[in-house]
Amino acid sequence: MRILSLALFVLLSALSGAILVGKIPAVAQIESGGTVAGLSPSSGEALSANPPMDGPVSFADLVEHLTPSVVNISSTQKSEMPDGSVDIPQFPPGSPFEDFFDEFMKRRGRDAPSVPVSSLGSGFIIDAEKGYIVTNNHVVKDADEVRVTFHDDLTVPAEIVGRDEKTDIALLKVVPNLKHPLKAVSFGDSDVMRVGDWVVAIGNPFGLGGTVTAGIVSARQRDINAGPYDDFIQTDASINRGNSGGPMFNLKGQVIGINTAIFSPSGGSVGIGFAIPSNLASRVVDQIISYGHTRRGWLGIRIQSVTEDIAESLGLKDPSGALVAGVMDKGPAKAAGLKPGDVILSFDGKKIDAMRSLPRTVAETPIGKNVDVTYWRDGKEGKVQVTVGELEKAEKDGLVPSSEAGSDRASGKGVEVEGTGLTLGGISDSDRREFQIPDDVQGALVVGVADMSEGAEKGLLVGDVIMEVNQQAVSTPEDAASVIRKAGKGGRNSVLLLVNREGDVRFVALRLKKE
Repeated sequence: MRILSLALFVLLSALSGAILVGKIPAVAQIESGGTVAGLSPSSGEALSANPPMDGPVSFADLVEHLTPSVVNISSTQKSEMPDGSVDIPQFPPGSPFEDFFDEFMKRRGRDAPSVPVSSLGSGFIIDAEKGYIVTNNHVVKDADEVRVTFHDDLTVPAEIVGRDEKTDIALLKVVPNLKHPLKAVSFGDSDVMRVGDWVVAIGNPFGLGGTVTAGIVSARQRDINAGPYDDFIQTDASINRGNSGGPMFNLKGQVIGINTAIFSPSGGSVGIGFAIPSNLASRVVDQIISYGHTRRGWLGIRIQSVTEDIAESLGLKDPSGALVAGVMDKGPAKAAGLKPGDVILSFDGKKIDAMRSLPRTVAETPIGKNVDVTYWRDGKEGKVQVTVGELEKAEKDGLVPSSEAGSDRASGKGVEVEGTGLTLGGISDSDRREFQIPDDVQGALVVGVADMSEGAEKGLLVGDVIMEVNQQAVSTPEDAASVIRKAGKGGRNSVLLLVNREGDVRFVALRLKKE
C-alpha cells in the first residue's frame, strides 16, 4: 500500500511539473519583454511569420497598434419628396374624394421637407500620405455626402475615388492634416490563411465605434451568391451591422480580409461572417487608384458547371472544368475558335477545377495578354491561344449587358432601361424555343433583371416578353425603352406593362426610379 502511494505521489509530481513547464514559456515571454501576437510592444511591427501555436496571451498590444488605422464611415443620401413617390388619383373638381385625398396626403407628409437617409459602416487607412481609405461599396453607394470619423472622434469629409459593385469595394480619399497624421495598415497574403487561424476584426457595429472581436477562420472559398467573383473567408469573429468595410487582421497586424456580410436570421451575429480576401481586394484597389475604375479580363463566353452526367456524356474522367454554353460574336473566344460545348480545363497554365474559378482567373489576367487555353472537344484535348479582352470596354460597347456580366446568361447586345433594373433584347428563334414564346407574340425580351430593382420586386424574369408599354404596342427593345423613358421625362411615376410569360398574359405596373 505504501509503495502504491509513493508511486502515485511520484506520478502526480511528474504531471504537475509537466503542466508548470507548459506554462513557463508564455509567462517568461511576457516577463522578459518578448513579443505578443508577433508584434514588438515598442514598434508594433510584425516580427515573425509564425505566431505562437497556442495563440496570443492577449490581443491588447495588437489592438492598440491597429486601432488608429480603423475608421467609422457615415454616408447620407437625400430622400425623395413623399409626393413624388405616390400617384394621386385624379377626380373631377368639386368631388368629395378630392378633399379626402388632399387631406390624406397632407397627413402623410406630402408638404414635409425631405429627410436624409443615413448609413453607417467601417473602413481602414491604406495610404497615410495620400489619405486613401478602403470600405464596402454598399456603405457609400448613392451617397450624397460621406464623412469619416477617426478613433479620436475627429470627423472629416471624404471623396469617393472609385467603386466596384461586383466585389463590393470602394476607395475613399480624405485630405491629410499635418496636425492629425494618419496611420496606415497594409494588406497581407490571404491565400496562406488556414482554417483555424486566429483573426481579429475591428469596426463600427451598430454605430458603437472602435469595437474589437476575435475568432478563427471557419472556412475558405465560400460562394454566397453575392457576385461573379465570390471567394469569401468565413469567420466566427462577431461581425454585425456597421462592421461592413472594416478590416480583418491576422496576428501580424496585416489586413487579410474586408468584413462584408453576415448570415443571420435575426440580423445580429450568429458566428457566421464573411470577408473579401485581401488578395482579391488589393488588386481592385490598385486598379481604382491607377485608372479610377476596374479593368478586368474578358473572354466573351457564357459558362456553366460540369456535372457528373455531363462529364460522362463528354467522355471526361472527372466533372471538372467550365462548360462553354455560349460564345459571343465579337468576343475573344469567338476569334480564337472556341465553341459551345467545349470544356475549358486550364487557362494561362492554371487548372480550372470548377466553373466558378474561371471568371476570377480571367478577370485577374492582364488585358491584351495572349494566353493558352486547354479545352476538351470531341473526346480529346485541344489547345488554343486567346487574346484577353477588357470586360468594362465590352460592357460600354454593348457587347455584354453590364447587369448580366459574369452571369450564366448573356444574350449579346442589350438595352438597359434606367430606373427599372431591366435589360431588354430582341427575340430570336432559340429564345422562342427556350422560353416557350408563341410565334405570334412580338415585343421586347427581358434578358436581364438587376437584383433589388423595381423589376425584380414586381416579379419580372428573364424570358418575359413586354408586349405593350402604357397600352402602346412595342416590337423592339428600343421601342419599349423609348416609351418608358418618355413617360419618365413626362413626370410619370410608373408605367403599365403588358407581359407575356409562356403564353400567359398579365399587366404589371412598374414604378420608375427618379434619377
